[in-house]
Amino acid sequence: MSSENSKVEAKRVFIGAGCNRVVNNVSWGASGLVSFGAQNAVAVFCPKTAQILTTLPGHKASVNCTHWLPSSKFAFKAKNLDRHYLLSGDSDGIIILWELSTLNNNQQWRHVLQLPLSHKKGVTCITAYMVSETDAMFASASSDGVVNVWDVSFPSQSSEECKVVCLDSICVDTKAIVTLSLAELPQNPDRFALALGGLDNKIKLYCGERTGKFTSVCELKGHTDWIRSLDFSLPLHTTEETANSIMLVSSSQDKVIRIWKLVLVGDVGSWQREITLASYIEGPVFVSGTFTYQISVESVLIGHEDWVYSVEWHPPVIDFIDGRLVNHQPLSILSASMDKTMMIWRPEKKTGVWVNVVCVGELSHCALGFYGGHWSPNGQSILAHGYGGSFHLWRNVSSSQESENWQMQKVPSGHFAAVTDVTWARTGEYLLSVSHDQTTRVFSSWKNDEGNEAEDEHWHELARPQVHGHDINCLAMVQGKGNHHFVSGAEEKVVRVFEAPLSFLKTLNHTCAGGEGSFPEDLQADVQVLGANMSALGLSQKPIYLHSSSEPMERNGGGEGMDTFETVPEAAPAELKEPPIEDQLAFHTLWPESHKLYGHGNELFSLCCDHKGNLVASSCKAQSASMAEIWLWEVGTWKAVGRLQSHSLTVTHLEFSYDDTLLLSVSRDRHFSVFSIQRTDNGDVSHKLMAKVEAHKRIIWACSWNPFGHQFATSSRDKTVKIWSIENDTRIKQILALPQFGSSVTAVAWTGLDHKDKSGCVAVGMESGLIELWNIKIIEIEEGTTATAALALRLEPFMCHVSAVNRLAWRPTKKCEFNQRLLTLTSCGDDNCVRVFNFKF
Repeated sequence: MSSENSKVEAKRVFIGAGCNRVVNNVSWGASGLVSFGAQNAVAVFCPKTAQILTTLPGHKASVNCTHWLPSSKFAFKAKNLDRHYLLSGDSDGIIILWELSTLNNNQQWRHVLQLPLSHKKGVTCITAYMVSETDAMFASASSDGVVNVWDVSFPSQSSEECKVVCLDSICVDTKAIVTLSLAELPQNPDRFALALGGLDNKIKLYCGERTGKFTSVCELKGHTDWIRSLDFSLPLHTTEETANSIMLVSSSQDKVIRIWKLVLVGDVGSWQREITLASYIEGPVFVSGTFTYQISVESVLIGHEDWVYSVEWHPPVIDFIDGRLVNHQPLSILSASMDKTMMIWRPEKKTGVWVNVVCVGELSHCALGFYGGHWSPNGQSILAHGYGGSFHLWRNVSSSQESENWQMQKVPSGHFAAVTDVTWARTGEYLLSVSHDQTTRVFSSWKNDEGNEAEDEHWHELARPQVHGHDINCLAMVQGKGNHHFVSGAEEKVVRVFEAPLSFLKTLNHTCAGGEGSFPEDLQADVQVLGANMSALGLSQKPIYLHSSSEPMERNGGGEGMDTFETVPEAAPAELKEPPIEDQLAFHTLWPESHKLYGHGNELFSLCCDHKGNLVASSCKAQSASMAEIWLWEVGTWKAVGRLQSHSLTVTHLEFSYDDTLLLSVSRDRHFSVFSIQRTDNGDVSHKLMAKVEAHKRIIWACSWNPFGHQFATSSRDKTVKIWSIENDTRIKQILALPQFGSSVTAVAWTGLDHKDKSGCVAVGMESGLIELWNIKIIEIEEGTTATAALALRLEPFMCHVSAVNRLAWRPTKKCEFNQRLLTLTSCGDDNCVRVFNFKF
């Protein structure tokens, strides 16, 4: 092994990921950034650019909840902070504290600490109260009914560390506690109220001092189903009346929102209560310190038609009150529900009756309900996250204070389950990914308003060609000329072929690549399909033709009594001039399915296409030699033209050599096979097994050909990558083994750097999520072929995946104008992420 002096620069270009489908997963911080859990990673995105900025590695289990310190609720206490903190909890009970440093506009993340006392079961909720800019209290709840209360003090200087102390551990119940809220009691500094909600329909109230020891003071009854969300208002003293009270809002699976008022009624000695029916209606009374408090129901809000998963008070804003600037919290509540709506509630000025003044999201057929809703720090935007891992953002674009106009905004998007395969379009204009979330997605960079420089490149989801009824395992882009086609294979025995509709081709012109060179516009006139409609069972997608009638079809067959069922909306495909939002993606960007290929006896596992676009090879899950056959399909006629037998277990990866004369397959049986593929004069395909070699000690996960010759790389669970060469077109020998890696090598991709000296770069992806680049130089001498390798770059963990890398793919290369080689790599993994990196060699 030689050492490499030349420096490779790496830049993260794009991360696409969906949100974990759990309540309390999302938090909007005073920093203006939004955090959420994406499988085992904590992802952070910027709502202004709709780009995911980073993912934080550290959790070994799915992230259930995140919470900013300070959150948007305490943005008024966090002016000009250069350090923000973030808490994240996972389903193993681990909580991690992260630090975001924003000095000199340069965002730096670091893992500060893992909380010493972990929960025995998954963390369900984290809530916090900022006592000052450098001091906070927070509480964490778990599904085993234990709530821990913590004190955290942040350093005032960068040389100091955060100090976290556990103040109390409350064993509340044997059932899960799913929501918490902390508040300072009115006129009683350093005394706090902690509200807990869970599965027994009661809100439990605990009180304690700043130093710890919380005791149960009362229970609030009224809800008839699980409590889902609680939020205290802040004791901001704007009038005499509000100085003595705070409000608690609660929501439940009984579809009802309740507002409770906690009022200071007097000193312990001076206030006596008569036990009467009226006092029972007024609500419970409790003592904390030297003061007595009473809690009563202020209002009951009924409007949602399904479970209300979250409620949140409007963050404080600066207002002119009595001629002076004060922090004032508007009486405004945001609620999010499984009925696919978010509502804003406010009391009427004249009557004081709480009414729903804004309702958004009712048209979101795709959301299948909202798991949570959040205010931006200034209260001008609201964000929901839905069942399909999707975000939905609305901003109030009205300039007047009297009227409101909430418009949908761009948000990041991505898969919400493991991403199993990823590939580039023929000339690299966009990339396609498939996932166990049963979707195929297209991502591309969009032209920015400011300019077209690579620095301004913003990637977004462009289309969702396939929304399926089975988990999708593999895909391949059909190469060659003509319209864009791809094939995909799912947990079913059928290979499906898709063709790009006209609406997609026109939309492609608005991306950075502009659809250049791949399928000229004059040929697009032959495309008669505008888009596709979802079928009733979500398997086949039927084409919508260009000249079909514009009358919407009767999707229910005109049947009587069907209006009680929810129908799939009629697709309305159109040319998109800006990145589409979730509603458009879910229904209006489908590609029509042109063919189904039958032959395999089990679920599909791997697909590939040759470079001329003549043949597609496919394999399925197998436990026997007959099932492990590789099928060859002819592009165009889509007939089966060959069945290749060699392996005895599942073929995990297939790839054609760059001259299309050889097909390489690797398998669970620890062997690789090389097949010779020839076309006879009459156009038939002939194939012959050239070699079968037991290459590794464990399952072989991936393989990749050298673009400049008949050498290839294989990677395995035995933590090795081996380079092989085909000598004299018959004999195969191993010419190099890279040093053993830290974990199983699950993905490998080879790209060419210099044709003259046959140098290339092999990207290596591991089960740990890490990615490395190795420079490989092929040396051909009379005695045979040899190779040298050098580590070019080890990507830092903050740039990599946090779970297994499933596929790596280099973008079809273009030369950069400075003659510096700029290469683009995409990767996908079990952490639900699709990533794009730029490398300068």
